[in-house]
Amino acid sequence: MTIVRWEPLRELSSLQHEMNRLFSAFDTPTGNGGAARRWVPAMDLVETEDHFVLRADLPGMSQDDVKIELEDHVLTISGERKAEHSERQEGFYRVERAFGTFSRALTLPKGVDAAAVTASFDQGVLEVRVPKPEAAKPRRIEISVADEPKTIEG
Repeated sequence: MTIVRWEPLRELSSLQHEMNRLFSAFDTPTGNGGAARRWVPAMDLVETEDHFVLRADLPGMSQDDVKIELEDHVLTISGERKAEHSERQEGFYRVERAFGTFSRALTLPKGVDAAAVTASFDQGVLEVRVPKPEAAKPRRIEISVADEPKTIEG
């Protein structure tokens, strides 16, 4: 008899897969018999010594199609990629490239200077640079007791 180790995360993954399959049955069908998918662009978040750097792949979009907002420590990137084809006019048999609106939100640490956040767009890649907040530095406080100054490090 073979002993198999029980892994609860594998069971959870299986449950998630089944739930996704169940809910995909309610999606609106596309012209090719498949279910419509929501477009979510791929994003990377990298931490450097001085910045948090977010890079998002937005192929086929321009900077005018993207909106970036920072409110209450939440950085939100949203936009819309429009379809490049008209319905059934060019004899399409299969359309796999996703399009539509998207919105991604990231919570930033407290103390981020919103005015120092920069963004650039080059060849379909959006890069947002968020400077890290200044770390709280310990401060020395001098205490004088009966004409003798003492230093306490905090």
